[in-house]
Amino acid sequence: MPLIKVQTSISAPNKSQVDSLLRQLSAGLAKHTGKPESYVMTAFEPEVAMTFGGTSDPTCYVEIKSVGTMGPTQTKAMSQDFSQQIEQALGIPANRTYIEFSDARGSMWGWNGSTFG
Repeated sequence: MPLIKVQTSISAPNKSQVDSLLRQLSAGLAKHTGKPESYVMTAFEPEVAMTFGGTSDPTCYVEIKSVGTMGPTQTKAMSQDFSQQIEQALGIPANRTYIEFSDARGSMWGWNGSTFG
């Protein structure tokens, strides 16, 4: 049920680098949300037409969604961790990355022909 989706303006690094980043983000999201990693989904979208601060310099947008409530302490820790991981893996500075956190009601998240609500 937790999802982390990374959209970036840069070209994709090689497949093994992307796989490594996604595995790292998956494990981190499971840890931060306290949910089993078997339910975590990750996605990576390179070469998205984007600007930040009026320039097309490398930038990144990250969506983090989960069923349940993510509190301010939790989202702050995730922002710090995931910004650092993305900066290390992709070279995109943390000050050019936005992260959106969204809580979903269980009834609004479908899986395996049903919902979590």
